[in-house]
Amino acid sequence: MKSTEFHPGDYDGHGRLRLPFLFWCVLLLQARTWVLFVMAGASRGQGDTLLNLFYPDHDAFWLGLLPGVPAVLAFLCSGRRQVIPRLWAALRWLLILAQIALLCWQPVLWLYGEPLSGIGIALVVADIVALLWLLTNPRLRACFQPEKD
Repeated sequence: MKSTEFHPGDYDGHGRLRLPFLFWCVLLLQARTWVLFVMAGASRGQGDTLLNLFYPDHDAFWLGLLPGVPAVLAFLCSGRRQVIPRLWAALRWLLILAQIALLCWQPVLWLYGEPLSGIGIALVVADIVALLWLLTNPRLRACFQPEKD
């Protein structure tokens, strides 16, 4: 049943609330290492150079894949969210935990000697905004609630 809280354009043809555009942006932000991994694989000869540019320490690359797992899982499950409502509801909290981990990740790297850079500061600011949005957006929260018949 459609709610009157949201604009009619926020619903798809089946009457389900659509995921906000910023949700997909947050998934890309969380899965940034996965995106780099796919880009490196697609660029064949320059993949190793690309990975070394962003991740000179290969251990940091492999650890960087971990917080992106919930984002990749959410992307894969988003089209079938009505079939797996319990998993889908739990994914919101996994995404929030992953965002907290990403938010703490960059300052930890700075403590262990990585130089302070504009990109690092921009990532921290983007992570803060994404975390606040994940916690406070009512439409996103409603998208993760099980449908009532």
